[in-house]
Amino acid sequence: MRLGKEFFARHCITVAQQLIGKKIVHKLVTGEIISLRISETEAYCGGCDTAAHAYPHKRTKRTEPLFWEAGTIYIYLCYGIHWLLNVSTDEVDNPRGVLIRACVGYEGPAKLTKQLQITNNDLNFENVATSEFLWFEDDGTTCQVITDKRVGIGYAKIEDQERQWRFKLVKKL
Repeated sequence: MRLGKEFFARHCITVAQQLIGKKIVHKLVTGEIISLRISETEAYCGGCDTAAHAYPHKRTKRTEPLFWEAGTIYIYLCYGIHWLLNVSTDEVDNPRGVLIRACVGYEGPAKLTKQLQITNNDLNFENVATSEFLWFEDDGTTCQVITDKRVGIGYAKIEDQERQWRFKLVKKL
């Protein structure tokens, strides 16, 4: 079952945790479909989270998708070489989102976008609830999930670095 806007229209921590075990599906322009099971996510709480791109409610051309309705795709280039995939959560103008960090068999956000063949940010501003090219599905799989600190955010305040806002698949139940 495809996840709708209501799934993403919740707090980013809830969405990040509940995306574990769900499938991300990318339909290529050729019609080929690639589907991967999400195994790791991180929550970014916008205006109050110094690790978030949109801190403190910083609205730029790059971060604009985070300010749109829940489910809006936000893809950005990291270190000038890796495309990373995020989805907005919560409500309009509250820039919260979830980074998809890993899928089963593809550890790391750059490896999963490479496997999904996401090679640019052309899907930015599309909504996963209505996009014909990128969406999330719930196939009923239940999972055991653990929390951990987010990684790669040494620039953030210590309290934000210490938050347990990283969610990882332990095993399918």
